[in-house]
Amino acid sequence: MKKISVLLIMAVLFFTTACESYIEGYDLSPNDPTQVTPALLLSTIEVSTFATFNGGVNRAASVFTQQLEGTAEQMKDVANYVLLEGDNVNEWNSIYTDCIVECNTLIELGGEANPYYVGIAKVVKALNLSVATDMWGDVPNSEAGLGYLGEDYFSPKYDAQEAIYADMQTLLSDAIVLFNKPSSDNVVVPADDDFIHGGDVAKWKNTAWILKARFANRLSKKDTGSADKVLEYLGNLDANAADAMAVFGTNSSELNPWYAFNNERGTYIRMGAFYVDLLKSINDPRLPFFSATDGAGEYTGAAPGSENVDASQTGPVYSSADSPIPLVSLVEAKFLEAEAYFRKGNTALAAQAHNDAIKASVLQVTGADDAAYYIAQASETGSSITLAKIMTHKYVALFLQLENFNDWRRTGIPALSPNNGPNVENGGVIPVRFPTPQDERINNPNATLQQDINQPVWWAS
Repeated sequence: MKKISVLLIMAVLFFTTACESYIEGYDLSPNDPTQVTPALLLSTIEVSTFATFNGGVNRAASVFTQQLEGTAEQMKDVANYVLLEGDNVNEWNSIYTDCIVECNTLIELGGEANPYYVGIAKVVKALNLSVATDMWGDVPNSEAGLGYLGEDYFSPKYDAQEAIYADMQTLLSDAIVLFNKPSSDNVVVPADDDFIHGGDVAKWKNTAWILKARFANRLSKKDTGSADKVLEYLGNLDANAADAMAVFGTNSSELNPWYAFNNERGTYIRMGAFYVDLLKSINDPRLPFFSATDGAGEYTGAAPGSENVDASQTGPVYSSADSPIPLVSLVEAKFLEAEAYFRKGNTALAAQAHNDAIKASVLQVTGADDAAYYIAQASETGSSITLAKIMTHKYVALFLQLENFNDWRRTGIPALSPNNGPNVENGGVIPVRFPTPQDERINNPNATLQQDINQPVWWAS
């Protein structure tokens, strides 16, 4: 993992040569293709993506879905639904400057001579673009990061979320075509510089298919054919399918973000009471992996608004110094399959996929196949399966992953009771989006301003 430290330093150097905001300063490209290689650029993009999926946006989302609870300082504000336009400026800028813009650069740099690098860049761009549009709704896409073409692009237009979702599917389809090309079509091929799949494009192709299913499933309220598309896309998975993981190391610049946050701001976040109590109620063997013990050696969660800093912190499986965390997983794919079959009325296959997903999650998290838990708590049949059971077990399995917030906004499952404490703002309603960042309001006259955090994004309405 020493390589990550060097690349993080390089990423900072690239960032400091660029402008503070992605909408400024691109009359000169911050990454001149004569000075950067596809390998170096891919590594920095992936490291930035790991931060995107495990940083401030996800911390807030995990509090809103009550897997976690904000118990002190700014995370207490999040728990009280105080979400202001200045709170996630850094996260927005990082998504665009460090990820989306750099993916565009890699796509241009790779060109026709390096289809594998271009394919990976398209998948990673779709990943980051999904975070931007899922959290903020309409966002820059078609003109994002094109400021180097001239001042006409310094203030990129905002694209409708519906159009962005179509573009993300196109990015993934294009990537799959590129991954199908022979290795001999590449001047250089990715290898150790690819921290996610080690340059294995067969695995990248499967990741693209799962993402296509994820994005199709997201449109369950907008596209009557979404379930069919989910099953079609997942039907393309093969034996090369593997989890796409965000990876970390033990050096100070490589640390797992949840571990680093807990160490630096130890009282800010605790396990959520709703989540801990849910796992206790089903005797879930993953509880000691997802949650640490409190001072009394028990597993406890903080209730919304309680400011209970004595509750458990997050556990070792995703919060140790070098713990990898899923970005796209086979467990998620099975839950997508279960929901799709259920929505199509095939409850027998829905139950089977649901059962397989839980068994795979328990094995992934604990390292053991817990048959007793599965038989007693998790096994369903075609006559007993419900959407609530599928989504609740997906909520349990995808701990600390942004998909929980997306699924909850789309389905309302699990049923969460909002914080009703004395310091709650926003009308005591759990936020369902992030406000347009203040840098956009100030600097981009084309910004589609949306400050009402109770207004659902397009696919959730």
